[in-house]
Amino acid sequence: MADLLGSILSSMEKPPSLGDQETRRKAREQAARLKKLQEQDKQQKLEFRKRVSDFIQDSGQIKKKFQPMNKIERSILHDVVEVAGLTSFSFGEDDDCRYVMIFKKEFAPSDEELESYRRGEEWDPQKAEEKRRLKELAQQEEEEAAQRGPVVVNPASDYKDKYSHLIGKGAAKDAAHMLQANKTYGCVPVANKRDTRSIEEAMNEIRAKKRLRQSGEELPPTS
Repeated sequence: MADLLGSILSSMEKPPSLGDQETRRKAREQAARLKKLQEQDKQQKLEFRKRVSDFIQDSGQIKKKFQPMNKIERSILHDVVEVAGLTSFSFGEDDDCRYVMIFKKEFAPSDEELESYRRGEEWDPQKAEEKRRLKELAQQEEEEAAQRGPVVVNPASDYKDKYSHLIGKGAAKDAAHMLQANKTYGCVPVANKRDTRSIEEAMNEIRAKKRLRQSGEELPPTS
């Protein structure tokens, strides 16, 4: 009998230790938090489904912008949109400020529109179309200019023809010939620079001119 009782007691589970109790408590708390998160995700998904459904049924809307939300909420919304057959994108620099925009498939955004949202700008189709036309026009002008080749600029008139009534056509050529530079005296003829008189003759002539000026008489012509 004692052996039977001992065998029964040994087969029974021992009471948990203090460490095991703490581990089980943490496990229960984690399971409770996980269940709460699952409930929140379920409610969030139901809300997103309703808003997406309203968006689909509204024929006047082609896109819809949601308020900034956290990463988990954005992920749930992307899943709902994908199941509904729509297109969605996230925009914004900081993670807390990022938001989601959804589009109907037939009105999917262009690359230019997406770049505008990424820069934090509002999309204006009219301005975008005008910008596109200006770009095409500039490109067309560049191609036409390349086909024409470099531009040769010709003067409107020749300066010699313009002033021929003042100096004559032959005068300009003669003047250019006469003003050819001399190695020693520049543009003045050599004959005009040479003085063949002696110093004494030059001094006598200067004194004579001075006396004549003082007496008021006319100066004789010099040779």
